[in-house]
Amino acid sequence: MTRANRVRAVIALAVMALAAVLAMTQQPRLGIDLRGGTQIVLESRDSATAKATPTRTDDTMEVLRRRVDALGVAEPGLVRSGDNRIIVELPGLQDAEEATEVLGRTAQLTFRPVTGAPRDESSAAGGGDTPTDESGRPVRLGGTAMTGDEVKSAEAAVDPQRGSGWFVDLGFRDKGKERWADLTGKAACHPAGDPQRRVAIVLDKKVISSPQVDPSVSCGHGIAGGNTQITGDFSEAEAKELATLVEGGALPVPVEVIEHHTVGPTLGAEAIEASAWAAAIGVLLTSGFIVCVYRLLGALTAVGLLCYGLIAYSALLAFGATLTLPGLAGFVLAIGMAVDANVLVFERAREEYAYGRGKSLRTASAKGFRGAFGAIVDSNVTTLLAALLLFTLASGPVRGFGVTLSIGVLASMVSALVVTRVLVDFAVERRTVRARPRITGLADLGRVRTRLTKRNPDWMRHGRRLLAVSAAAVLLAVGGLALRGLDFGVEFTGGRLVEYSTSRAVDPEAARTALADAGLPETVVQSSGSGSGGGGHEITIRSEQLTAGQEDTVRSTLDGLGGDAEKVRDELFGPSLGDELRRHALIALGIALSAQLLYLAFRFRWTFGASAVLALAHDAVILVGAFAWLGKPVDGVFLAALLTVIGYSVNDSVVIFDRVRSEWQGQAPGAREGQGQEQVLARGDGGRRKSFRSVVNSAVVQTVPRTLNTGMGALFIIAALAVLGGDSLGDFALALLIGIAVGSYSSLFVGAPLAVELEARTHGSARPGGGPKPAAARARRAPHDNGARV
Repeated sequence: MTRANRVRAVIALAVMALAAVLAMTQQPRLGIDLRGGTQIVLESRDSATAKATPTRTDDTMEVLRRRVDALGVAEPGLVRSGDNRIIVELPGLQDAEEATEVLGRTAQLTFRPVTGAPRDESSAAGGGDTPTDESGRPVRLGGTAMTGDEVKSAEAAVDPQRGSGWFVDLGFRDKGKERWADLTGKAACHPAGDPQRRVAIVLDKKVISSPQVDPSVSCGHGIAGGNTQITGDFSEAEAKELATLVEGGALPVPVEVIEHHTVGPTLGAEAIEASAWAAAIGVLLTSGFIVCVYRLLGALTAVGLLCYGLIAYSALLAFGATLTLPGLAGFVLAIGMAVDANVLVFERAREEYAYGRGKSLRTASAKGFRGAFGAIVDSNVTTLLAALLLFTLASGPVRGFGVTLSIGVLASMVSALVVTRVLVDFAVERRTVRARPRITGLADLGRVRTRLTKRNPDWMRHGRRLLAVSAAAVLLAVGGLALRGLDFGVEFTGGRLVEYSTSRAVDPEAARTALADAGLPETVVQSSGSGSGGGGHEITIRSEQLTAGQEDTVRSTLDGLGGDAEKVRDELFGPSLGDELRRHALIALGIALSAQLLYLAFRFRWTFGASAVLALAHDAVILVGAFAWLGKPVDGVFLAALLTVIGYSVNDSVVIFDRVRSEWQGQAPGAREGQGQEQVLARGDGGRRKSFRSVVNSAVVQTVPRTLNTGMGALFIIAALAVLGGDSLGDFALALLIGIAVGSYSSLFVGAPLAVELEARTHGSARPGGGPKPAAARARRAPHDNGARV
């Protein structure tokens, strides 16, 4: 074993040991959509007296934290997002309405004298506000005498004499005690029964209690001791909520609920189980396929995939990332990307061994890793760009998808270039393996590559026809957008979506009719299929506005139609947030395409970058058009799938252009070692230099096996998600299936022909039958790699 191999082995062992320790000692942080509960997104607003600055938003978050603690939720989470948003996670809490009511109240508590009834002429000169008291009767109030800042404590209690009748016991601070005594002393100067003997306790401009001062209190000598009680017809829940609001204090600035998600614990548990089964079955199918294609090295790749899973999982734990449902799907999807790096290496190693440039299995495998390194880095960087955009521009579960996808991509590179290489190096050095090279899977080019090499199809000859077919597909997709339109989810339109599970199947049309009769004609009703647990049936209700009372009407209506309607998911998005998400989706798509163009132009040539980006735009339009024709919802999860397809499908283009660059420079992989066989790949009969079109065609033919093998590996994973992931991941997996199939086609038969056309128009090097050019001209016109000499 060489020194470099020993170093890699030590690194691999250290990485795996650290990953194992993290996996055994730490627990993953699950998102609300996996463990059940409620997530609320609040946005601070300017008030008449204060601006919603980041500092005041932080102060507001501390007040909210005290309110959340009073709710008794285990392991709540509060974090500021941006300058003026606060994300509140309440695991296990299923009543979003209650939480929203408690958190959204400004809780501006004031104590004010009652100056009389509105018809009381003696109090008319005193002015003041005229609200209604707790009994609904109008009263006139004087100015604010005290505020909630002077309240030290608030506790809900029950009257021990009656055994019922809840009230809130208030305790005042030092200055508050003096002011309370002064306020009640002035009120006591009025006779019993006079409205002015009352003191109004006002919360958010609403009188919650206006008790009379006890007759035992004399004029000018107010209630001492620093305590009082807020009495009224309170239930236990109302008294505790009021105590929570008063003791938590007033919000420095008002807040508005712009988004909330509620997920039942059963739905989250089912999602975890479904994703776990999808991962297990997908890995088994992918591993079996890779073993059939690459034999011993395929088996080592399967071991590497297990190592990848451990590395990626431990990285999630190390970074403290929240694992969401789309994030779990991204974690599973990255398995396909881990396969891609190994396929690139093995295809290169096969070439080295088959063409005699690798004198031994060890040399061929080493050159395979070295030759594929650039393509692996380039293809993974393009995927990382899309993942980072998701993290930067998205929010909630979709942002979690970007995090786990980024971690998965990096972990796949480590597992392929370090762990799998150590295993391969160890295997090819065994005498038994060297004596039987066919068991490694490197001894031949493979059936697909061998047949293609014999046939040598000239696909680029029909490049313009292929582009015409793709243009027709794009027009068909645009037709779907024009005729059918897109079914935007509530994330993009604003509104509320509630999903229920019923004991019997509910016909959506019958539900629409029943809800219209109940006064809710604008609701959109959709069947979500059968639940995977307990034999229930899911049905979703969507509306631009759905109040708590209307939601009760919906549930009672579904109870009558399907029996035992149980809410399993509740999502609310404000209209301003929907506009923002749509804008961010377009920005993310535009930036993703621009970033791909810039990176590929830097790494290869601007014509290559333009071709790849146009192919990606082709994929995006067809995927969106397919969802329009199918009537599938376009939501945040679809956006995650779309950007993933952009990052994933560009991998094929990167590999093809890496081949084109290598051959156009007059060398196939390994030419730097001075071998002569590879010149046949870059030159035609008689040693004439091949045209650019022929070079591109040769690169496409050589890349087809890699595209098929990688695509099959990814499709096994995605198909498992589609079948086992349920409705929550079904549309996500469908988008990936369509996108990867279209992306694999476009990289071969859209991006490559486009590169030929662009090169022909800019350099004239792609014309058929192009003969040899002067050396200087060839050097100028050859695609380059960061100024490398040709």
